[in-house]
Amino acid sequence: MGGKSAPKIKVETRVDKRIESEESGDEEGKKQAVCLVTDLSQQSLRDEQNGESSTGEAETPVDMETINLDPEAEDVDLNHFRIGKIEGFEVLKKVKTLCLRQNLVKRIENLEQLQTLRELDLYDNQIRKIENLEALTELEILDISFNVLRHIEGLDRLTQLKNLFLVNNKIAKIENLSHLQLLQMLELGSNRIRAIENIDALTNLDSLFLGKNKISKLQNLDALTNLTVLSIQSNRLTKIEGLQSLVNLRELYLSNNGIEVIEGLENNNKLTMLDIASNRIKKIENISHLTELQEFWMNDNLVESWSDLDELKGAKNLETVYLERNPLQKDPQYRRKIMLALPSVRQIDATFVRF
Repeated sequence: MGGKSAPKIKVETRVDKRIESEESGDEEGKKQAVCLVTDLSQQSLRDEQNGESSTGEAETPVDMETINLDPEAEDVDLNHFRIGKIEGFEVLKKVKTLCLRQNLVKRIENLEQLQTLRELDLYDNQIRKIENLEALTELEILDISFNVLRHIEGLDRLTQLKNLFLVNNKIAKIENLSHLQLLQMLELGSNRIRAIENIDALTNLDSLFLGKNKISKLQNLDALTNLTVLSIQSNRLTKIEGLQSLVNLRELYLSNNGIEVIEGLENNNKLTMLDIASNRIKKIENISHLTELQEFWMNDNLVESWSDLDELKGAKNLETVYLERNPLQKDPQYRRKIMLALPSVRQIDATFVRF
């Protein structure tokens, strides 16, 4: 079809608008996440090896004196410079963004004088503890993903923080976030979290990513009435519940769980995206009121009856449906029947509809 973008192909990660929020472990991400898949496969091993390179040989840190820093620079990018220690950055009098991705940093330190800093990126290092950030009170974006953190701590003074990324660490509990009342995005994918808790104070939260953890129950979400994106793929959920207060929710990602029934969405009328792929669901039901749906991902389930598609007929703007690897797909007229039942659909599974 002329002028159309490529179909929305599902890959291994779900990303946010920064093309950076790694909602790892699911199979329902969008195509722009392809670059992130490489990051996940290449860098997660380093996390397990506590910072050693993939060959098992420790990299030699660079001498910071060999790096020239411009005192007038506002954006400093030192990605993959083999920096072993944060030091010498006090010369940066105007810095707003500091990127130290893919280095050998073991400790957060010596940043006290960078009080103009708005964004700090420490993705893919060897950091074990969140510390020494108290002076960075203007910080709005903090990324310590792909490190070896075990606790969320040391953030109390960062009251201006809006986006927090702690993907792929060893965090077992959501805690110590109550002071971050301006937080809009929280990314905790690929950790060891077992419960949704201690987030009542985050009333400005817009997006919450908890994919690839060990969460067994949807709970403690009532205070998040401004939430528009909730992603809890690849966990241990068996029931859709606890979403009644999320009246502004637009995108819900629940793939790769153990859910058996579509339910509990009575108040989520604004949903435009519903992802319940790779569960144990036998019937499409209880979603006829979701008239704003644009994308419905339900591949790899147990749906058998074509009459179930009647539940989607009220969604006049529905453009994309994934139903492959359900018993329905065995029908030789699979694509044709979907087109007849849902005439607004422009993409069935990974392929555009041809007219």
